[in-house]
Amino acid sequence: MSDPRLHHALNWEARFTVNGVAPSDFHDVMSSLTRWDDWCRVWSARAKVHEDLGREALAGKHFVSAGEHLSRAAVTYHFAKYLFVQDMEQMRAAHMKAVDCLNLALPHLDPPGERVLIPYEGKHLVGTLRLPKVLAKGAARPPIVLMTMGLDSTKEELLTFEMDFLRRGLAILAFDGPGQGEAEYDFPIRYDYENVVGPVIDWLKANVRDVDTDRIGLWGISLGGYYAPRTVAFEKRVKAAIANCGPYNWGALWEKLPGLTRDAYIARSHSKTDAEAKGKAFTLSLEGLGPKINCPLFVIAAGLDRLCPPEDAERLANETKGKTTLFVVEDGNHVAHNRFYKYRATSADWMAQQLGA
Repeated sequence: MSDPRLHHALNWEARFTVNGVAPSDFHDVMSSLTRWDDWCRVWSARAKVHEDLGREALAGKHFVSAGEHLSRAAVTYHFAKYLFVQDMEQMRAAHMKAVDCLNLALPHLDPPGERVLIPYEGKHLVGTLRLPKVLAKGAARPPIVLMTMGLDSTKEELLTFEMDFLRRGLAILAFDGPGQGEAEYDFPIRYDYENVVGPVIDWLKANVRDVDTDRIGLWGISLGGYYAPRTVAFEKRVKAAIANCGPYNWGALWEKLPGLTRDAYIARSHSKTDAEAKGKAFTLSLEGLGPKINCPLFVIAAGLDRLCPPEDAERLANETKGKTTLFVVEDGNHVAHNRFYKYRATSADWMAQQLGA
């Protein structure tokens, strides 16, 4: 494996497998690759194995199996398009397969999900809305957690994270924001994420009667770990937030970012050059915002994080004026996928407690 981009990709095993990719698939595909240029094609071929199983199960009315196969196909197609911005046509084809497979899977998940369209700047943001299992008769409507992801993750990647909240009686809305997933083609990444979450909350309050929209939490991972604290500095309808391994200032990290990550940010920010993207990256900064954050905040840092160093999370936690918890996974890599058992349950318990689930 002479391609350095593939050497870098070997570090992604924990992320892929904890989010639903079969470990054997990861090893099979990685051992077969010799060039990054083949990444999307080879991963798409493996995803189709699961898609075909899912469609066969649907045809046979084996709906539990269909949900399992198709959700696995969706996340595998997602990783086929992951960071593959060198060939946007090929990337988008894999992406649309991920979207199709998730749409087929949603009614058959446990609990089921619904694809929703949220009006945004003349177009739409697309999300997945899932409610916890039927509550006891007379129980209050559940709180809801808005889930925002990172630089090149999408709602198709979040199914296992969703279950952390659903099992604790919280509803979830995982949505592709500007520069993410289905929105990445129409809208570039934006730094002022409160102007994304605000319209999402407006839509929730106007259209979703089965959840308690006075008890809203916000969860963000990686670049979403910037979006979440940025949002709650301004959007006070959010009652609690989780920030997992986000940057304090994205531009300040620019020169140390892996090439694939920089290329993805150039594409997702709709920039024409590295210099233009770097300038935009500096707008993603939490400088001076800590004193404006007064809702409970759970900040996760990973001691071995080479993308967003733990010092960034520590700085954010030290600057906030509200009730902030700093949770450090000392032996965790970026977003601590390799030690998911050390923080995912704990952070979900924290959110359930804050929102009274």
